[in-house]
Amino acid sequence: MTRPIPRACARGARFLLPVALLAAVSAPLAAQRKPAPPPAARPVSTAEIDAHLRFLASDLLEGRAPGTRGGRLAAEYIAAQLLSFGLEPAGDNGSWFQQVPIDIVGARRETIRATARGRATAALRYPDDVVLWAGSASPQSAATAELVFAGYGASAAEYKWNDFKDVDVKGKILLVLVNDPPAPAAEPKLFGGRAMTYYGRWPYKFEEAERRGAVGALIVHTTERAGYPWHTVVGSWAKEQRMLPRDPKLPPPLAFRGWITDSMATALLAQAGLDLGTLRTQAESRDFRPVPTGITVSVNFGNTVEHLQSANVVGAVRGHDPRGRDDFVILSAHWDHLGIGPAVNGDSIYNGAEDNASGVAAMLAVARLAAQGPAPRRSLLFAFVTAEESGLLGSQFLAEHPLVPLTATVANLNVDGGNLLGRVKDLNVLGDTKSTLGPQLATLLRPRGVRITPEEFPERGAFYRSDHFMFAKAGIPSVSIGEGNDFEGRPAGWGTAQHEDYTSHRYHQPSDAYSPQFDLRGAAQLSGIVLDFARVLANSAAWPAWNAEAEFKRPARKSAM
Repeated sequence: MTRPIPRACARGARFLLPVALLAAVSAPLAAQRKPAPPPAARPVSTAEIDAHLRFLASDLLEGRAPGTRGGRLAAEYIAAQLLSFGLEPAGDNGSWFQQVPIDIVGARRETIRATARGRATAALRYPDDVVLWAGSASPQSAATAELVFAGYGASAAEYKWNDFKDVDVKGKILLVLVNDPPAPAAEPKLFGGRAMTYYGRWPYKFEEAERRGAVGALIVHTTERAGYPWHTVVGSWAKEQRMLPRDPKLPPPLAFRGWITDSMATALLAQAGLDLGTLRTQAESRDFRPVPTGITVSVNFGNTVEHLQSANVVGAVRGHDPRGRDDFVILSAHWDHLGIGPAVNGDSIYNGAEDNASGVAAMLAVARLAAQGPAPRRSLLFAFVTAEESGLLGSQFLAEHPLVPLTATVANLNVDGGNLLGRVKDLNVLGDTKSTLGPQLATLLRPRGVRITPEEFPERGAFYRSDHFMFAKAGIPSVSIGEGNDFEGRPAGWGTAQHEDYTSHRYHQPSDAYSPQFDLRGAAQLSGIVLDFARVLANSAAWPAWNAEAEFKRPARKSAM
């Protein structure tokens, strides 16, 4: 508006200014008083990613384990960044944090012995032969029971499959195979065909053993079927374990959970006159029934138990549309790693540079651009979750204790690994075939010359191994977005070789450490894609939907905008 002439000046004036001249004089003054448009948010740079990554993967943070000093430093750092970007705190009581109660349970001493045909065998070596941990936050883990081979330990009505039949395994120790039963030629889509289902994942197998009343469970490990080598099992489980306080409505917990090497399982069964290869073949049939082995396994170890808290770090960018600002797109990345563990080549700090300091760095860049750019119609909720490495505990807690209603949650976009290898021409999108999110993202990518590549190793069950899965279990269409294998300026096969080298030598190892040689152009590219996709979802009138064959269903919700 134009500034009025002061009354004193008007009374003392000997003549009136022409209207046109008055407008000409007052217009520049009005322009000066209009708020200047906010400066355009600077695009993501490799230096921005590098700054976050260097700190989060530093030895000073001691591997960012939940409930530790290093973990708290990581959470406070993320909250400080969100504050500086201009997000709103969206945690408990108006804070940046959602407090997550965690029980930390460490085995003080482990004794594992087996008796076959009345003869005591040598004690199973820990962690060379077996890795065990407590099934709950109990000061003592003890069980002596017969070992029963239960095939794949699966009960799946939709596939007309039940490994347990009418056999009562209450009070037994179960020996089960990793992954799903293989799909025969006559049923190529049995248990997802080549792709792993949740029935093949270790959490399901322990959950089913509990539902059946078993006192313990051992999963037979092979690198091919598990998707990672034995040293990854040791690095992940031969240490303190973190778990959410147990829901009293659940069945009694297992006394212990564990993994056993294929070679030790073979030798143990052989002492009872059983051949693991033959049993494995039998387990591939619907006719399989549990096999009592006659082997008595005795497990006894004490535990240290601590009750601590960690935190999800949560901030929001509010939408501008009154009809949609109470709906949310959740963007997630886990900030935790494994902390301090068994030394490898003299190094005991599991820094987790790629897993997942890189993903946090990329998502922080997304948060900054989202806060400093134009507000979308719906709101964006940034959730930097804890305890992913302990079994997706932070995202599980957030899904079970949502900060925004599940019925108002449009989708979840997750980043677990921020691409440290350079720009790509393809993406690996876990869950792209389960909902309309996959085609929507493919449409966004097409003009950029980027495509979605089918998952290279679906049998490894990667969809069930990161935080988006907990939102999917709650009914929210969810994907995890990461780099594919086709890298700009690299020959065919280079990306696959790099990923396999990481899995074999650095995944969940102290060697997953920061390097100034990282090519962070890929992380910057990923940040831009995630931001643009989040904006598409936040501005679209349509909600994403699960495909008809997906195992997940969306909770009832209000109508779309």
